[in-house]
Amino acid sequence: MFAVRETSSELSVLHIPEICTWNISSESTLLDLPLYNCQIELTQQAKEVAQAFEKNSMLPGVILTEEGNFVGIISRRLFYEKINRRYGLEMFFKRPIEVLYKFSKPDPLVLPGSKLIVEAAQESLYRSAELIYEPVVVEIAPQSYKLLDVHQLIIAQSRIHELTNKLLHKQTQAKLIQTEKMASLGRIVAEVAHEIRNPLNCIWGNLTFLLSYFEHLLQLISVYEEEYSEPCPRIDALKEEIEFDFLQEDLPVTLEGMELGASQLLKIVNGLHHFSHMDETKPVETDIHECVEMTLLILKNRFKNSIEVVKNYGEVPLVTGYSGQLSQVFLNLLVNALDALTEYAADREIQTECLDNWQPQIEITTKVIETEHGKRVAICIADNGPGIPPENHQQIFETFFTTKPAGKGTGMGLAISHQIVTEKHGGQLKMRSQPGQSTEFEILLPIIGKI
Repeated sequence: MFAVRETSSELSVLHIPEICTWNISSESTLLDLPLYNCQIELTQQAKEVAQAFEKNSMLPGVILTEEGNFVGIISRRLFYEKINRRYGLEMFFKRPIEVLYKFSKPDPLVLPGSKLIVEAAQESLYRSAELIYEPVVVEIAPQSYKLLDVHQLIIAQSRIHELTNKLLHKQTQAKLIQTEKMASLGRIVAEVAHEIRNPLNCIWGNLTFLLSYFEHLLQLISVYEEEYSEPCPRIDALKEEIEFDFLQEDLPVTLEGMELGASQLLKIVNGLHHFSHMDETKPVETDIHECVEMTLLILKNRFKNSIEVVKNYGEVPLVTGYSGQLSQVFLNLLVNALDALTEYAADREIQTECLDNWQPQIEITTKVIETEHGKRVAICIADNGPGIPPENHQQIFETFFTTKPAGKGTGMGLAISHQIVTEKHGGQLKMRSQPGQSTEFEILLPIIGKI
C-alpha cells in the first residue's frame, strides 16, 4: 500500500511559478521560496520512496522520520544512484528505507526558515562537491521541516544578484546626475559671483573716496563760514530747506552703513565663489575656519527660531583639500541640523504650548586630536535637537536613505558628504546621537601632506 504522507502545501508546489513571478528581494528568506513536504517513516520500503518521486517529478527528496521525528533525508539523486547500482534493487528496493539511509549516511544541510536567501546560497555552495546538489532542509518551525531544491535556491540567488546590480546601477546614475548638477550649479554660481563682484568692488572702492570727499566738502564749508561770517538770506534759506545740520550728522552715518552693507555683500559673494569650487582638479591648502564661516554666511537667513550658533574654534593647521567640496559637507551637515531643530521646536511648541527653557543650538568645534592614524583636524557639528533613532544609525550614510518627508529630502546629502570626506580627503565622518538630546557629526581630516 502506498504510504507516503504529503501535506496540502506539497501539492501547491507541483507547479512551480516562474522565477520572474517570485516576490523576492535582498531581504527575502528561505520561506519565500517553494518548499516541499514529503515525509516517510524509516520502516517503510524504499519502493514507496520511488513511488513518491514518480508521483511528483519536481520533488528533490523525501524527509525521513522515526515515529514522526525528523531523522534525515534521502535526495532523488542519491536514491536513484544507489538503486541503479549493481544489485541495488535486490539490496534496497523491497527493504525498509532505513537500510539505504544507513548505508549512504547523507549529511544534510539544515537551515532555519528565517535564513536570508543570499546567505543560504553561500552556505550551500560551500559544501563538499558530492553534496553540493543535495536539497537543503529548511526548519520552518521547531521540529517541522521541508525541503528546498538547490537549483531553485541558486536561481533565486542569481535573481537577487541581478536586482542588486540594477539597483546599484540606478543609484550610481542618480549619484552621477546629482554630482553633475552640483558641479553645474557650482560653475553657474562662480560665474554669477564673478559678475557681481566686479561692480561691487567698484562700489566698495568708491565708497571710501566718497566718504573722504564729503569730509573735505564739510571742511571747505566750515572755512567759508569762518571767512564770510556775514549772514546771507539766500544761503540760510537753502540750509533750512535741505536741513543742513541734519545732513551733516546723517550723511556720514549713511555712507558708513552703505560701506558696511557693501562689505557684507562682498563677503557673501566671496563665500559663493568659494563654495562654487566644486570641480577643483587638485587639493590645495585649505583654512577650515574660513570654509565654515563662508558656509555660515550663506546660511545666514536660515537661522530662524532664535537658533544660536556657538563656535569653539581651536588652533588648527591648514588641511590639504578641496575647499568647495568641504564647504558642501559643512552645508549639508548644517542644513540637516537646522531642519531638525526647526521641526523639533515646532513640535515642542505644539505639545507644550511653549519651549520651556530649551534653546535651539548648533555648536561648532574645531581642534587637533590624536588618532590611530596620527594627528587629525576634528570638526564637530552638534545640535541639541531630537536625535536620530538607533535603528537608523547603520543606514545614515547610505545613498537615498532619508528620514525627511517625501519631497523634502533626497537621501543624497550625507552619502555625498561621506564620500567627499573619506574618498576625496582620506578622512573619516562619524555620527553620534542620543535620541531626544543631541546629534553630533565629527569630521576627521588629515593635516597638510597627510592625504
